[in-house]
Amino acid sequence: MPKTDYEVIRSHQETLPVSVGEIAAEFGIRLYDGLWRNGESGQIVRDRERGGRSGFMIVANEQHPRTRRRFTIAHEIAHYVLHRTKIGDGVTDDSLYRSRLGGSLEMQANEFAAWILMPWDLLRSEAERGANSVEALAEIFDVSRSTMAVRLRVPYEAE
Repeated sequence: MPKTDYEVIRSHQETLPVSVGEIAAEFGIRLYDGLWRNGESGQIVRDRERGGRSGFMIVANEQHPRTRRRFTIAHEIAHYVLHRTKIGDGVTDDSLYRSRLGGSLEMQANEFAAWILMPWDLLRSEAERGANSVEALAEIFDVSRSTMAVRLRVPYEAE
């Protein structure tokens, strides 16, 4: 019996940092690096020729830091899982995570991406092992400090 989308993701949350590349591969989504104008972060596109076996491809802005690209890929995987039938010819997300899908679907994708990269049970486990700062947790989960602060719902100002 094939795994559910949830089971696919959970199976990749056993080792930190979570490998979004492996999740995309298991879903049959091909990943590409690309250059984007206007600070766009990435895009998921239905593409039968260049997409993987799922028929989808994700392009992430290669000029962004690794942690940002990881979140972008997780965000686009979230669109695939949650909004696959609404993607059509693609969803492009700019630096404020907005697209033609609308704000509520973008917020859902952001929340789901945060869960992919930083599931609460693993955050608790790492905190119990002594990782008790935004900086320490961000390093363990390979996300930006600001992303970790948002996930933890704590104020954070970068130095």
